[in-house]
Amino acid sequence: MTMDFWARMERRGPGTVEVDGVPVGPGSRVRLRPRSSRADIFDLALAGRIAVVEAVEQDDEGRPHLAVTLEDDPGRDLGEARLPGHRFFYTAEEVVPVVEEETAAGDRPVRVLVAGIGNIFLGDDGFGVEVVRRLTQSRPPELPAGVDVVDFGIRGMDLAYALQRDYAAVLFVDAAPRGERPGTLTLLEPRLSDEGGTPVETHGMDPVQVLRLARELGRIPPRVLVLCCEPSAVLRGTPDEDVLVELSAPVRTAVDDAARMVVSVAADLVADAAGEADPDGRPGEIPEEKGSARR
Repeated sequence: MTMDFWARMERRGPGTVEVDGVPVGPGSRVRLRPRSSRADIFDLALAGRIAVVEAVEQDDEGRPHLAVTLEDDPGRDLGEARLPGHRFFYTAEEVVPVVEEETAAGDRPVRVLVAGIGNIFLGDDGFGVEVVRRLTQSRPPELPAGVDVVDFGIRGMDLAYALQRDYAAVLFVDAAPRGERPGTLTLLEPRLSDEGGTPVETHGMDPVQVLRLARELGRIPPRVLVLCCEPSAVLRGTPDEDVLVELSAPVRTAVDDAARMVVSVAADLVADAAGEADPDGRPGEIPEEKGSARR
């Protein structure tokens, strides 16, 4: 393979493509109409179905392709994680934009992502995963519609791609040492610097690097918050450390309070976004860290 091939592969795909005069990109709803000349069993089954564009990608010759998941697929989250059987690729000529009156009027339902992150084998680092597990098992009635609660674990690349969707805000739930008493909950609105050259770690989860990567891919949500918990001990996963799959007592005690805070903060984010929608759909900027709320 030539260097030209690798150079083409490294080029970022366009943010949107134009279909029938309508810009189509992450979050757009489309109706599938695969070409009969290339249709396989999946194409025949999916023809006419409504899908949601997850990303605009390009092949080695620079031709754009739309990565989509089916709107009514119960395993849609698997497609968002780029697993086969739930994620499909179509050219711009094989989709029709779904432009509904409420969408054209700017009344698209607000969506917020709650992302639990951390390594469950490193003790208190699994705090965010445990909070999300608690929420997904019970799904509190106060959690508004449009709030996706997802355990990303250490899948940084999957989270970066998820942030390309039309989320108005993201709330990370994580363990982070800040010099507080173990179990202390802190709500932060962080700042993201303009440093470039983000390293790609498919099995790492540094929220700041994930946000930088997401911005390089195309967008980050307009609002970014972090609900973090002070760990009792920080494990780094070095060879001389033992695997620890349990949270410490103070961090375990904080899980229920954190779940209630997530419900409250998510409701506020939905309400704020519904009243302050970004008409241009521009990538969000992360404001400077504000005064944190502690519990």
